[in-house]
Amino acid sequence: MSKTKKEIKLFNTWSFTDIKIMDRTLENYINLKPIIVPHSAGRHEHKRFWKSSKVSIVERFVNRLLSPGFIGGKIRGRKSSYHSGKKSKLIKGIKNAFTLIELLTGQNPIQILIDAIISTAPREETTKIAMGGISYASAVDVAPQRRVDLAIKYIAQAISARSHSNERQFEENLAQELILAANNSQESRAVKRKDEIERIAISAR
Repeated sequence: MSKTKKEIKLFNTWSFTDIKIMDRTLENYINLKPIIVPHSAGRHEHKRFWKSSKVSIVERFVNRLLSPGFIGGKIRGRKSSYHSGKKSKLIKGIKNAFTLIELLTGQNPIQILIDAIISTAPREETTKIAMGGISYASAVDVAPQRRVDLAIKYIAQAISARSHSNERQFEENLAQELILAANNSQESRAVKRKDEIERIAISAR
């Protein structure tokens, strides 16, 4: 009698199957390998570029929220500094936020996260070029891996800004920002930041 293999789901709730990456240029840089808990204990830390090929996109998002400088919001009514190492509490907050996203949209929250990343990934930015003691800004295309990195960064910063400016819980701020960004709404702070970067790049061509 053959045993059927149990599907691996995020938090034993949300499936990674049928998740679509609408931007083909980012397919190789968004890892959708099924995991239950987004925590790999830093196995990729000393391997260059492993973060794109070996680490789940959900864990990368969680890790970004833990990075230094991301302060604000509330987890279960308690103000928290997310770079203080409280990853287990943050993961619980992510789970609650994903549950809220599913209730509000009726969609898989993993798909909402992917759509938000695609909507906030800039295609152009500026870099400084120095010639003969004179420096000026020039527009450059953004590499696919950097596009994903910047998108996650902008979303994390947007969630932080929302947490500082209102009394809502962390889960509500996270869910609201992801839903707005996934819909490419101008009410999303991350989308506004991406548009600003691209607008500056256009003027520097």
